[in-house]
Amino acid sequence: MQELHNAPLAPLTTLRLGGPATRLITATTDDEVIAAVRAADASATPLLIIGGGSNLVISDKGFEGTALRIATRGVRLDGTRLELAAGENWSEAVARTVEAGLAGIECLAGIPGSAGATPIQNVGAYGQEVSATITEVVAFDRRADEVVTLPNDACGFAYRYSRFKADPDRYVVLRVRFGLEDAGGLSAPVRYAETARVLGVEVGDRVPAATARETVLKLRAGKGMVLDPEDHDTWSAGSFFTNPVLTADEYAAFLARVAERLGPGVTPPAYPAGDGLTKTSAAWLIDKAGFTKGYGSGPARISTKHTLALTNRGGATTEDLLALAREVVAGVEAAFGVPLVNEPVMVGTGL
Repeated sequence: MQELHNAPLAPLTTLRLGGPATRLITATTDDEVIAAVRAADASATPLLIIGGGSNLVISDKGFEGTALRIATRGVRLDGTRLELAAGENWSEAVARTVEAGLAGIECLAGIPGSAGATPIQNVGAYGQEVSATITEVVAFDRRADEVVTLPNDACGFAYRYSRFKADPDRYVVLRVRFGLEDAGGLSAPVRYAETARVLGVEVGDRVPAATARETVLKLRAGKGMVLDPEDHDTWSAGSFFTNPVLTADEYAAFLARVAERLGPGVTPPAYPAGDGLTKTSAAWLIDKAGFTKGYGSGPARISTKHTLALTNRGGATTEDLLALAREVVAGVEAAFGVPLVNEPVMVGTGL
């Protein structure tokens, strides 16, 4: 276990933003993680958990307390059952399952960050979410001071949401277990229209899992969503806003605003979200509100490849990024009456 004081946190995030932590501990075993958490709790020291840093926006002042970087390692693949230590690189783990001929997470390729973060946000992309394959999450319950194993139905999964996100100060994820599918090297049924179109198949068809993974990686790279230190479009937290989910009344009001602003023939993206709810596209809203690719003139700008990513062009501060985010939120609400909600976790700051 390594301990540093007044340690920079910006290099531990994909945005490369944020001030230092009073104390930074890097833990490489579950026991070290638990010991560090217990020590912080015993002394009432604020605690920040850091995995891959791909979903964090840290204030310019940094974090006054203990930042715990989880660097645990361990992959166990037994038939179709996969267990990952929280610190395992997620994208590399996806590649290993595809190489093993298993299906279920191949369309989550290229997502930056660590395995332990995936259940917290219920990570999803291109028609797949981890909640569909997670069987159990092993976590340290700070309230009970014990390691617990939560089955899928106890995790409270919803769109970009979970029990762990709802109560962020209670659980520290240690291990994540998945149940995958042996489909003879084929993917799970393709659920995302863009992926199906690029693959030249129908939604619901299966393709070789390796082909699905490679296709998703190309799609993500084209949107600046695969990490590349030389490409400032990837100096981001990925999708900065979640796709809004609207009630029937909210959706009707939204359609009226769209017709008023863009004309009666314009139909925004819409997807059923259950219980009479409709999900629409945050990227579409941002673009139609006038915030196009590359928008901005300072060191923080919208990606030149994807309107949903806010990027550090080099030399930006967190406040630069948040000023841009606030401008986008205000502009979208003024244009369409739809509030945008940030997807990354805010540390010491907010919109």
